[in-house]
Amino acid sequence: MTVPRLAHNGPVTDSPSPLAPLLSDEGQALLAALRDHDPAQELALATRLRRDHPAELVSAALAQARLRQRAVAKFGERDAYRMYFTPHGVEQATRTSVAAHRAGRFRDIGLPGPGPARITDLCCGVGGDAIELARAGFAVTAVDRDPATCEIAAHNIPALAPDAPPPTVVCADVMTYDLRAAPAPDALFIDPARRGGRGRIFDPEAYSPPLSWAIEAVRTVGTGGIKIAPGIPHELVPDDFEAEWISDGGDVKEAVLWHDASGAGAGAVGAITPGARRATLLPAGLTLTGRGLPNPQVRKVGRYLYEPDGAVIRAHLVAEAADELDGGLIDETIAYITADELRPTPYATAYEITDELPFNLKRLKALLREREVGILTVKKRGSPVEPEELRRKMKLQGRKSATVFLTRVAGAPTMLLGRPAGRA
Repeated sequence: MTVPRLAHNGPVTDSPSPLAPLLSDEGQALLAALRDHDPAQELALATRLRRDHPAELVSAALAQARLRQRAVAKFGERDAYRMYFTPHGVEQATRTSVAAHRAGRFRDIGLPGPGPARITDLCCGVGGDAIELARAGFAVTAVDRDPATCEIAAHNIPALAPDAPPPTVVCADVMTYDLRAAPAPDALFIDPARRGGRGRIFDPEAYSPPLSWAIEAVRTVGTGGIKIAPGIPHELVPDDFEAEWISDGGDVKEAVLWHDASGAGAGAVGAITPGARRATLLPAGLTLTGRGLPNPQVRKVGRYLYEPDGAVIRAHLVAEAADELDGGLIDETIAYITADELRPTPYATAYEITDELPFNLKRLKALLREREVGILTVKKRGSPVEPEELRRKMKLQGRKSATVFLTRVAGAPTMLLGRPAGRA
C-alpha cells in the first residue's frame, strides 16, 4: 500500500511518512491481530510481540490499535478500523453522524458548478469531516498545520471515500494559507481548535484560529460553516449567519455558524437563513426552527413534565417546544415544560409526575423506602445537589424505579417525583 503524497503550502514532498511502517504488510498484520486486544493485558502482549517484530513497530501498532478502539464510538467499527489517528485527532474529531448531517446541509445549499463543488476544510485534523464531504460528492481540500496529521488525513479521506474526487491535502497554517490559490474553494468549513494545554477553551477569540478570523474567512469566500462550542453566547453570532445546535442521541455535540451570501439554497429544507436559530436532533435529523416566540408563561406543575433536548435549550427554542405542547414553565429561569396533557414530541422527553414536594431529603428518603424504590434516576436543574451524593444518602433498597427532579418551582427549591411517561 502506498501513502498519498501531500502538499506543504504548495510544493509536493516525498518525505518519509510516519504511517509507512504501519502500512507495510507486517504492520497491517499486526494491526489486524490487535483489533480486539485487551489494553489491560498490553504489557504482556507487547513483550510477546517484540520477540518477532521490531520494538518500534510493536509500539506504534499498539498505540494505533488503542486509538481505533476509542474511535469506534464516533466512527463505528467499519470506518474506525480502516482509519488512522492521533490522540488529539480522536479527541477532536467530529462523529460520523454529525459530519454527514453537515455535509448534507452543504449539499442543500446548491453550490455552483460545473463539476463537483470544492469545499476547503480548514483545521481538517484526521479527516473526519472531509471524509463525509467527499462521500457527499464534493471535491475536498483539507488543510492542517501538523505534518503527521496531514499524512493521516491524506490516507483516511481516499480510503473511506474512494469514489470521490481525489482530495488535496495541504500542510499549512490556516491563517496564512492562501484561499485564492488553486484549487479555489466554493465554500469553507472551519473547525477551530478549542482545547489548549489547560483543557477546553471557552473564549471564542482564544480558539485557533480565533472565531472573528474564521467569520471573516467565510465571508470572503461567500459560503461556509464554522464548528463552535455549543455554549457560545448568542450575542456573538453575527446577524448574517445562521446558528445551528446539534445533538446526537440526546447529547449536545456542537454548534455551527452558517453563512451563504449567494442565497443559492433558498427554499430548500436545509437552506441557510441569516439570523435564524435552529436545533437539529440526530439520528432522526429533525429540526426545530425559531419563530421569535415570547417566553412561555409560568404555570403550576401539571401531570406531565417535559425535559427539552439539550440542543433545543442551547438554541433558546424552549418557547417553540412549549408551544407545540401547549405547556408552560415551572419557573421562569428553568427549562422544564409542564402540561396536563401528554403529547408526543421529538424535542422533549416526557415524564409523568406523581409527587411535588418541598426540598427535604429526609422526606424523600422515607418516600422512596415506602415505595420500595431501589433504582433512582436523578435529574437536576437549578439545584446545587449532586446526583451521586443524593443517591448515596438515600441508601436505596427495592426493585422499583423512579425519577426525581431537583429543581425550582416558582422560585422555591422543589423535588418532583415521577417516571417516564407511558411506563407503569
